[in-house]
Amino acid sequence: MLEFYSVPTRETRRRMSRFATPRRTVGASLVACAAALLAACATPGPAVVAPSAPIPANREPPPPNVNLSGFPLPYRQGYADGCASAGGAERKDAGRFASDPNYRTGWQDGVTLCRKR
Repeated sequence: MLEFYSVPTRETRRRMSRFATPRRTVGASLVACAAALLAACATPGPAVVAPSAPIPANREPPPPNVNLSGFPLPYRQGYADGCASAGGAERKDAGRFASDPNYRTGWQDGVTLCRKR
């Protein structure tokens, strides 16, 4: 990048000296940008702790990151178990998965959507 400057007069230099700020070089700007980027990447996200056992049929699952307020309880439980399975060991109630279509669909949706994150 080329920059052209006019030669200031003595009066202009005197006035500018009070407001002059030190110029940054391109290298200093790149270092500052890289440091900011590394600092932003180094912040840890929220820790996800998944219980090892599936959620019982009569218990409300923890609130997910998506709005599931209109879905039945078995779907929400399946979604929570599927989402927990996406990040580690599989967490599934095999009996409910085979017999309850709401739990099965919720589990499949939870695995699919939580793997994308």
